[in-house]
Amino acid sequence: MPADLRPLPRTPGYRVLARWLLAAEWRSHRGRALVAIATIALGVALGYAVQLINSAAFNEFSAAARSLSGEADLQVRGAQPFVDESLYPRLANEPGVALASPVLALDVAVPGHSGALPVLGIDVFKARQITPDLIGVPSSDRPFDTLASDAIFLSTAAQRWLNVKTGDHVTLRIGTSDLHLRVAGGLVRTRPGQRLAVMDIAAAQWRFGKVGKVSRVDVQLDRGVDRRRFKRDLQRQLGSAWIVAETRDTESRTDRLSRAYRINMNVLALVALFTGAFLVFSTQALGVVRRRSQFAMLRVLGLTRAQLVRQILLEGALLGLLGSLGGLALGYAMASGALRFFGSDLGGGYFPGVQPRVGFEPLASAVFLALGVAVSVLGSIAPAIDAARARPAAALKAGAEESALARLATPWPAFGCLLAAAALTRLPPWFDAPIAGYLAVALLLVGGIALMPRVTALIFGAASRARGARPRTGATATLAIARLANAPGQASIAMGGVLSSFALIVAMAIMVASFRVSVDDWITHLLSADLYVRVASGGNSSDSGGLRPDEQTRIAMVSGIRNAAFARTTHLTLDPARPDVALLAREIDAADPGANLQMTGAVLPPSALRAGDIPVWVSEAMIDLYGYRLGQRVPLPLGERGQTFVVAGVWRDYARQSGAIQIRLADYRRLTGDSTATDVAVTVEPGVSVERVVANLKALPFGASLEFSQPGEIRARTLVIFDRSFAVTYLLEAVAIVIGLFGVAATFSAQTLARAREFGMLRHVGVTRAQILAILASEGGLLTACGIALGFALGFAISLILVFVVNPQSFHWSMSLHVPWFVLSTVASVMLVLSCSTAVVAGRGAVSVDAVRAVKEDW
Repeated sequence: MPADLRPLPRTPGYRVLARWLLAAEWRSHRGRALVAIATIALGVALGYAVQLINSAAFNEFSAAARSLSGEADLQVRGAQPFVDESLYPRLANEPGVALASPVLALDVAVPGHSGALPVLGIDVFKARQITPDLIGVPSSDRPFDTLASDAIFLSTAAQRWLNVKTGDHVTLRIGTSDLHLRVAGGLVRTRPGQRLAVMDIAAAQWRFGKVGKVSRVDVQLDRGVDRRRFKRDLQRQLGSAWIVAETRDTESRTDRLSRAYRINMNVLALVALFTGAFLVFSTQALGVVRRRSQFAMLRVLGLTRAQLVRQILLEGALLGLLGSLGGLALGYAMASGALRFFGSDLGGGYFPGVQPRVGFEPLASAVFLALGVAVSVLGSIAPAIDAARARPAAALKAGAEESALARLATPWPAFGCLLAAAALTRLPPWFDAPIAGYLAVALLLVGGIALMPRVTALIFGAASRARGARPRTGATATLAIARLANAPGQASIAMGGVLSSFALIVAMAIMVASFRVSVDDWITHLLSADLYVRVASGGNSSDSGGLRPDEQTRIAMVSGIRNAAFARTTHLTLDPARPDVALLAREIDAADPGANLQMTGAVLPPSALRAGDIPVWVSEAMIDLYGYRLGQRVPLPLGERGQTFVVAGVWRDYARQSGAIQIRLADYRRLTGDSTATDVAVTVEPGVSVERVVANLKALPFGASLEFSQPGEIRARTLVIFDRSFAVTYLLEAVAIVIGLFGVAATFSAQTLARAREFGMLRHVGVTRAQILAILASEGGLLTACGIALGFALGFAISLILVFVVNPQSFHWSMSLHVPWFVLSTVASVMLVLSCSTAVVAGRGAVSVDAVRAVKEDW
């Protein structure tokens, strides 16, 4: 072999060549590279920020929960919020128990403040050995304040929140009554930002109306006792009325509650990351096509196929590395800003009462860094393999660019992705998350984009033949359609950016619109009264007080009220590792529960119930989480010894993804003996204004403790919260539009530079620059229109998965399908106009090249 044709050795000389190629590509097409890097950075930043925010909040919340448990091995709590205190001596005398400490936990409303103040009643002498951090620190001149009935100890965060100090008085609200307590000091130690109040348990039972009641008993076991076996035996001995739990169960409850929200946020981030991978693919594919003759020359000079593949993958990896590093920095800044200005609840209120700080996480950073690089390399694989397979002799000839993309037209991988996506939609959730549904969305998107070369060839080929059959056709449109028909590979790359971005816009817009309309219909159905009244509260403080029977009577007798329907809201713990289930007791007509609830299927009529059966109506989440079915008999820890109920129907609930149960108010009161009420639905007399009824209710002796809302106010407030929660989705839709336009600009700029000889030849035969720009505008418009049409079909298919698979498996509720036609048509029109303009702007540089110089190269 001649010396000048020997393969290039794997020496520092090859590394120099690799650096030269990287630098030349960067200098020549810096704009496209920056767009791809920015898109990768955005996807990495969103996912990394969500991970940092959640990790910081969850770790801080878990630490706060552990501080409340102290050195306790187990916590025994009631399935209902409060249980008889006889549980305490029973546990204290249980063999294997070294120490038992009773605790009364309440969430108490504070007049003039939103949110609730957690109040713990503890036995100071027992708690000193299990939870010493929760002991109050009295002043030196009043050492017995830890046992005083009027003293309360506040954490630093609680004192700051209430703007009080030691010696001041605070007012707490229990039902309709105000309780005035003296701030006797602070606590030994609490987490930063943790709002907490502590007082003697006997004083708390008396002052808060819970005499003889406790919330839980913290248990410390003797050394050598098997905790798991003791927990299992104790749970079997106590029955379903009590729950034996560990600290990790509390962490699991919070993790399950926020998991669906976190996964959906991360998937939205991965959507942006996937779009970045496609832009890397288009950048690399067009770069390979443009440099096809250069690579062929390097092959002739001895560059091996492996070295060529490595070079292209290195370029893609470099884009991913730069994008990932920028994304990590941006994500850290976003997480810090979000925690500082918006709190740690991720928009869902999952981590109340904590003040976390973002910290660097090496493992998460490495994962997202690798993820960004991986998607970039993945987007470079197909162009790299194609460049390596090209024969140097054929690639050196001009006009062979389209053959480089011929393999992309193979439809079978695309069909395989579509079939796999259809199969995945039939699978149940994995680890309580719709993993299969998200994989189906990804495969559907990949399969749809992979079909574009074949679909493009079919569409524009048919258009070219139809236009050729007409005797009189415009030259501009004819040339544009002929170009698209004869170069479907390059056309499909340009259309792919519009297709992917518009498909994601359609999918997210339909999903959000379906959810919003369904929530609106649900609220309208539920809010059938003229006025809604409730006891002022915060958090779960409805369990700490309500309207007494005499107060309910006075409300019902207020002038102007035709009917007052009372309700009681509380909660039950059915599984220590799952969030509590809401229990709503209200006036329900068993013959027509749909008058009050939005039922999702058949209901059991009263004639189907046996004598003594107690019906309950459960939300859709109870079906998914606990396996309830229509007509099933289910035991619930309600009342003294629990009771068996019959599932009489399933209703839709968009407020509680952890499950809810509706029961008739009369049945609830008979079983529990609790005659208080937390909510009132008021129907006013005909001709009487709601404002007048509100004034009459405020005139009651306890009127200052009531909150009033009209249906329109509740509906507007709910939709505002909804829109705020989905603000990130709207942001990503805007980002998708920008990315789609960037993809069109990058593709057309690359193609127009590669087509300089073509434009030069057209100039030689008499085509003007304006006509060439018109051809480019026509191509851009036709490609975008085709991409929008196919993107709508693909996005609609993805929206079906989101609406009917992902959302039910994530949040355990169903919804009806609604398409926002006006919004989508507006976005499509804007994209169509902007893409035509972008194509023209991108082509102005190539058109300005001198016609003689453009055709100098050998055709």
